[in-house]
Amino acid sequence: VVEPAASATRGARSQRLAFGRKLSQREQAILTRQLASLLIAGLPLDEALGVLTEQAERDYIRELMAAIRAEVLGGHSLANALGQHPRDFPEIYRALVAAGEHTGKLGIVLSRLADYIEQSNALKQKILLAFTYPGIVTLIAFGIVTFLLSYVVPQVVNVFASTKQQLPVLTIVMMALSDFVRHWWWAILIAVAFVVWFVKATLSRDGPRLAFDRWVLTAPLAGKLVRGYNTVRFASTLGILTAAGVPILRALQAAGETLSNRAMRANIDDAIVRVREGSALSRALNNVKTFPPVLVHLIRSGEATGDVTTMLDRAAEGEARELERRTMFLTSLLEPLLILAMGGIVLVIVLAVMLPIIELNNMVQ
Repeated sequence: VVEPAASATRGARSQRLAFGRKLSQREQAILTRQLASLLIAGLPLDEALGVLTEQAERDYIRELMAAIRAEVLGGHSLANALGQHPRDFPEIYRALVAAGEHTGKLGIVLSRLADYIEQSNALKQKILLAFTYPGIVTLIAFGIVTFLLSYVVPQVVNVFASTKQQLPVLTIVMMALSDFVRHWWWAILIAVAFVVWFVKATLSRDGPRLAFDRWVLTAPLAGKLVRGYNTVRFASTLGILTAAGVPILRALQAAGETLSNRAMRANIDDAIVRVREGSALSRALNNVKTFPPVLVHLIRSGEATGDVTTMLDRAAEGEARELERRTMFLTSLLEPLLILAMGGIVLVIVLAVMLPIIELNNMVQ
């Protein structure tokens, strides 16, 4: 009778917490780092969780830490306690914690996990910042073109239209486009919304999403970025899991689940089958042709020396640097192209406005 009641209590507590905002990646990294430091310093797990509960800056974090501490005091492992909150602690996080508890090195594992989360957040931030400027330029260009078409072009061109003057073809086309934007803007919004909905609905299905992800990997510029980003995640995750003593098959499965590209994830499933049949990890990854050759070569070297974890960490660091370099190259290429495109569009609109003025001036002369 007691066990079902306890399960019901845990479920109710988890359901109440589910209504709050989940942990941000920054908060997750901070909590992991603090818990690792406290455990390495020698504090018992329940006391360390109590410290995190007391110093929590947000009510949701305080309630979350209190709930986890209550589970631990009730005799559950930390991994099981975190399992009651899957929105805040994903499967790979819980697998690493379970491995740390099993090996008795929970503090060290949490410290490596905090490093991984912080490095992952920093990489995402760098990529986001790199594409921020091109995004701002695109929005400004769209706003300028919309303003010119909906306000400037009608005001200027209508003056010449009232004179019964034969307008240039470019001006006539621009007037028609301006009328369409001003009178059918709602249809444009509906069409854009429909296209977005259709694409999301299509990609939510396994077949089209797998085909799309395979195509993305072959794209000239995006393919290398997607492959590089997923390689960093895979190598970093697999390195942490193997260092924590997680069996290779389980580590491969957990690392594969971190991949955002489903085509690469499917190839990892094939690699798992090959490893289960007795193939070496480097040979299995080489056969599926998913990751850059340098990762496979480093893993092969690690297998020869008996230190795969170090080679995985080295591969992740090298691929992260290469990903940053490719991102900077792509953004440095996009910025002038966007400026040229914006200038070209504005030039066409200005010519459409100026051509009637030039022709009228020629007629007067």
